[in-house]
Amino acid sequence: MEKSISRANSDLGTLLPEFYLDPPDVVARRLVGKLLLRRLQAEFLIGRIVETEAYLGQDDPAAHAFAGQTSRNQVIFGPPGRAYVYFIYGVHYCLNVSCEPEGKAGCVLIRALKPIAGLATMAALRKLPADAQPRLLTSGPGKLCQALAIRRETHNGMDLTNPDSDLQIRSDGYKPGHIAVTPRIGISKASHLPLRFHVEGNRFVSGASSRIDGGRR
Repeated sequence: MEKSISRANSDLGTLLPEFYLDPPDVVARRLVGKLLLRRLQAEFLIGRIVETEAYLGQDDPAAHAFAGQTSRNQVIFGPPGRAYVYFIYGVHYCLNVSCEPEGKAGCVLIRALKPIAGLATMAALRKLPADAQPRLLTSGPGKLCQALAIRRETHNGMDLTNPDSDLQIRSDGYKPGHIAVTPRIGISKASHLPLRFHVEGNRFVSGASSRIDGGRR
């Protein structure tokens, strides 16, 4: 199944803007198991989303929208299904997708992928040997952006629902099984909220896999 994806990516269903109209926690759970596609020249780099985190908008102290709309965060106040890319710690880019109807802020952080296609290119972009362990490629938000050459200046605001976009999220009908729910990680504000979703036991997730509940999709 995974090998066929790289050969037949044109047959995968692009997620429509309506998919992202729900609150971020709903969308974050729903995105687990979907495919992130990055078109890089003539090659598709593809990874399956195995970990996400929800950020709830202006009522969430950990969200970029908490202080209101600015030129930096305006994407998450805009139409649903757009890429919100930001630079963190002066080192890493992070990829989010906007949720909720236009005018209401919310987004989902893509935390980790299982790499499926284009692994040699991902390794080169990560400055790793071509035969590097796949887990080293995309097991974290900064790593996956480096492995897929995702940058703010190129991708911020990009429509992920456009089938002609160089960055898309698509579905192949895959069902991930158990989706564990835990507090968010790597943040200091509102870190107790159960807004991190990941495939339970998956070796490509970015952090500890202890769960609060193992709710299924």
